[in-house]
Amino acid sequence: MAQPARPGPTRRFILMAGAAAPLGLAVACGDDNSSGGGKGGTLHMGIAVANIGLNFAVEMVNGAKSAVGHLGGVDLKAVGPASTDGPAEVTLFQNLTHTSKDGIILFNLDPPLFVRPAATAVDSGIPVVALDTAPLDGSKITFYVGNDNYELGAKLAEEAIKRLPASPTGSVVVGVPNPGTPVLDSRANGIKDTFAEKAPGVKVLGPYQTYSDPAQNFGAWQSQVHANPEALAFLGVGDADSYNLGKIKETENGKYLVAAADVDAKTLQYVKSGANFCTVSPEHFLKGYVCTALFVDALKKGKALPKGWFKTPSLVVDTSNVDEVIARQKSTTAAYDFFQSQIDSLLADPDSNIKPLKDQR
Repeated sequence: MAQPARPGPTRRFILMAGAAAPLGLAVACGDDNSSGGGKGGTLHMGIAVANIGLNFAVEMVNGAKSAVGHLGGVDLKAVGPASTDGPAEVTLFQNLTHTSKDGIILFNLDPPLFVRPAATAVDSGIPVVALDTAPLDGSKITFYVGNDNYELGAKLAEEAIKRLPASPTGSVVVGVPNPGTPVLDSRANGIKDTFAEKAPGVKVLGPYQTYSDPAQNFGAWQSQVHANPEALAFLGVGDADSYNLGKIKETENGKYLVAAADVDAKTLQYVKSGANFCTVSPEHFLKGYVCTALFVDALKKGKALPKGWFKTPSLVVDTSNVDEVIARQKSTTAAYDFFQSQIDSLLADPDSNIKPLKDQR
């Protein structure tokens, strides 16, 4: 991959050159003499994620830390439960409202639980931005950074259809780790609708619950594979879906297609080996970076946050580009170098990327 150009003097958001901060639970950038929020001091901010141990959340945190590492003047605290646990994350989010009063980024997988806590934080004067999962009415969150998840599911279905015979017939099994989570349900709907439109001879079964816990996820998918031995494909929409489907296919020498989402290191190896025909990456590092950069810029300049849905891109990863993606995953610095041109483009004209919040899917 060609080395991208380094930031030029006209960059609007990158104020300090340097390597991105390493992964950890907190990162401090700048000191009390730094400029922040028009107050002449450090911004104290937080990011709450649904599961601090799974790759998709780690990438969002790394993107956020990379942004504050470049921008300076921010003390960012990252929190999340060790396993996906909505009530536990609510408690951690509420704790952030005492330590990170300048602003909080919220990513969760159970939006109804966060309506009242988010509204309480906003009412107390703490700005809250939604990341990856759109806010519900009543939360008082008016700015959301995330993918078009319906489109992400449609891309996955299109890639599967390309690899099936012409005018295919049979069944495809779809799984969702957390049914009722809007972003995941939207991906499943994108899969189902795309098959209905482009391969109407294929019956889509599910979506079935596959769980976000890796061990439960493996068991759920193994049961589906054994219950549907003639299925053309098994398609998931989450992180653990990808690598567990790859493992099952390799272990059982399956002839069916398997794929899902995200770029966990295990998933990328299954894409490289050909066990998974692809994965669709929501580009979580990019999303975390852009969200944080926009948030910090607004706070430092004392201006209102944008209102609406800032749509971020996704990427199909297959054997043609998997080595490039594996290389970018090695460090936050490598990830930033990979995404730099996209970051610059997205931040150069934020208003052009914002859609009405009601249009998110």
